[in-house]
Amino acid sequence: MNNRTKFGLVGKDISYSFSKKYFTEKFEKLNLKNLKYYNFDIPEIEEFPFLLYHKEENFRGLNVTIPYKQSILKYLDDLSADAKEIGAVNTIKVTNDNKLIGYNTDIYGFTNAIKPLLNAQTKNALILGTGGASKAIAFSLKKLGIGFKFVSRKINENGFLYHELNKEIIENHQIIINSTPLGTSPNTERKPEIPYPFITKNHIAFDLIYNPKETAFLKEAKKQGAIVKNGLEMLQLQAEKSWEIWNS
Repeated sequence: MNNRTKFGLVGKDISYSFSKKYFTEKFEKLNLKNLKYYNFDIPEIEEFPFLLYHKEENFRGLNVTIPYKQSILKYLDDLSADAKEIGAVNTIKVTNDNKLIGYNTDIYGFTNAIKPLLNAQTKNALILGTGGASKAIAFSLKKLGIGFKFVSRKINENGFLYHELNKEIIENHQIIINSTPLGTSPNTERKPEIPYPFITKNHIAFDLIYNPKETAFLKEAKKQGAIVKNGLEMLQLQAEKSWEIWNS
């Protein structure tokens, strides 16, 4: 282990964060008493360089969450091939000479969390939202050989607007993935505006949100008989992948 002891999460309004609790407990379990994980809650990405200023030699790694997975790229020295292709980063490794290298471990997390649910009938997916997380989802689906379309409020050449979704579109897309923050605690009653009655038992509804455990989106899909899964396992898997990268 090198002598760098600081880790942290960069994001906005992240007091609820999964990462800090996860890694603090992990360090305790591994008896790594000198390691510390902090939340860096910054109002805008322009504050990121000041966060590291004079402190780089203590940092070993960072996680990045909403809304900075794309805007943080301009501050990094290099990117892994996957992160470069996606254009979004959720893990940063600080090298011994203080270079910041960006990775995307969301791909690993999502791929391995959804794989057990897939079958020969799951051919197409709808990705709700077009933020940084949606890019990793699209990349994973491509690797899994699953077609996908984005659903958003703005016109997108590879996608639909929310109000365009109909029975035929829902039937043709057996996986529906919520990559928006809609439904996150404390605003748990919110959900993406999609025609839930067209969801069937042949559908998989996957929500990147893990708090609450069952979002309004998952509740509605479950009522229709769909297989549902929240984002907790994906988060655990991507966190473990980050830890592996920081220690490599």
